[in-house]
Amino acid sequence: MSTTTGREIWSSRTVFLAAAIGSAIGLGNIWRFPYIAYENGGGAFLIPYVVALVTGGIAMLFFDYAIGHRFRGAPPLAFRRVSRRAEVLGWVQTAVTYFIGVYYMAILAWAAFYAYYSMTLAWGDDPEAFFINDFLQVDNTQVFGGGYLPHLTIVLSLVWLVLLFVMAQGVEHGVGKVSRIAVPLLVVLFLAITVRALFLPGAAAGLDTFFSPDWSALLKPSVWMAGYGQIFYSIAVGFGIMLTQASYLKRRTDVTTTAWTVAFANSSFEVLAGIGVFSVLGYMAMNSGQEVGDVVSSGIGMAFIAFPKIISLMPGGPVFGVLFFGSLFLAGFTSMFSVIEVPISSGMDKFGWSRRKSVMIVGGSAAVISVTLFSSVTGLATLDIMDRFVNVFGIALIALVTLLVVGWGMRMFPVLSRHLDAISTIPTRGWWIGTVGVLTPMVLAVTMIGDTRELLTHPYGDYSSIQLLVYGWGLAGLIWVSALVMSKLPWSKDTKLEAPAEYDFDVERPYGQPNPASVYAQEEYKDELMEGDRA
Repeated sequence: MSTTTGREIWSSRTVFLAAAIGSAIGLGNIWRFPYIAYENGGGAFLIPYVVALVTGGIAMLFFDYAIGHRFRGAPPLAFRRVSRRAEVLGWVQTAVTYFIGVYYMAILAWAAFYAYYSMTLAWGDDPEAFFINDFLQVDNTQVFGGGYLPHLTIVLSLVWLVLLFVMAQGVEHGVGKVSRIAVPLLVVLFLAITVRALFLPGAAAGLDTFFSPDWSALLKPSVWMAGYGQIFYSIAVGFGIMLTQASYLKRRTDVTTTAWTVAFANSSFEVLAGIGVFSVLGYMAMNSGQEVGDVVSSGIGMAFIAFPKIISLMPGGPVFGVLFFGSLFLAGFTSMFSVIEVPISSGMDKFGWSRRKSVMIVGGSAAVISVTLFSSVTGLATLDIMDRFVNVFGIALIALVTLLVVGWGMRMFPVLSRHLDAISTIPTRGWWIGTVGVLTPMVLAVTMIGDTRELLTHPYGDYSSIQLLVYGWGLAGLIWVSALVMSKLPWSKDTKLEAPAEYDFDVERPYGQPNPASVYAQEEYKDELMEGDRA
């Protein structure tokens, strides 16, 4: 289904919500939020978390949704329609999502394996040794490549094939249809996990550890920064994902209400995940004779080392393991739809490719890189380095630059605010520009400065300098350089570079007239037609 602009659209708000919630709920909800909450005041952390949700996460969602809905394109086209000079920012967002997709899929392949391994508890008595030595066969003497593992090559390739098949069907018949099934199934699976975990011996101690408030933590700036960090990490704002999804919304859509729904659905799942995870950790602590705090972990270590240990101890462990790793896979898979859609849609907009051609070129190249990097014995180190540097110099930096350049430099905040208010129930005036234009950039800037200082003064992990140079600093540079190159390439003659007039809802001027805040963008467009800025 498409609009008069020729762009696909979601058939209903329900389908969009399923896809948007699926993209927001990812691996970080399950393996990151519980640990962050515990480390930053337990139950007291919910206060900075909710404040960050409203003033940071939802405010950024409004920004992404407004840009996508008003300018009707993936990041490069949407920002190009704002101004010729803004296109490069869209390509940075596209590059960020491309490389996230490259390494994110490796974790999904691991989760698929572990769902199968759970049936027989294949990791034995030492899950850590199994994960490092048997499953990934990590070789720290290798810097690049090394031996390739057939089991990872095959399964990672299959997961990519399934993903690209779904993407080739389109946003409605592919992503939308699968999300309507996968997202409710994910919630049901994790509810089953949580209910089972609540009845385990020691669950009460785990929940007490999770929810017991340390009110003194609220006096620490780092705790408030952690709240914002978790929200930005979790909701997937500021780097093109939500912007692209909003570009497929119908002309008349209650955008702000939709944003609140997506944000609170995501946060509700995080709290549910925290309850389930800490109930299980309480059981593990009781069996090992330790305090709950001594067994808390996060990330890959929690999912593929700590949880297999717990599953081996539990009555009905194999069933619990299948449910847990199945949930992990579904959470990541539904997120990948929106991640890889950004570069696929960008290719369609820029070069006039059909969806299937863009899936084959963009998705196919990402799959080849992914299988090449993460089927080898150095895959774990590569993934860890890429994830760290993409988060700092990709996600956080581009979000900050976009707000400053597009929001303030190009004076788009008032334009977007009026657009949202014209079509939405929940108003933005009086609070939104202050939060997204002042508070959010301040938080992002402080985060960037702290993370950059840390990476410059303390080399990340125990990795070699050449690994950090290539997969860390080199990748960060590649993202920005490739974006600049892509922004200089000509557009397809079939792509309209002016914003669709029918999506202009500015209530402070006559319908269809240029907005005073972006008149120069209209003039740029006329100049480019004269210059032949198209293929």
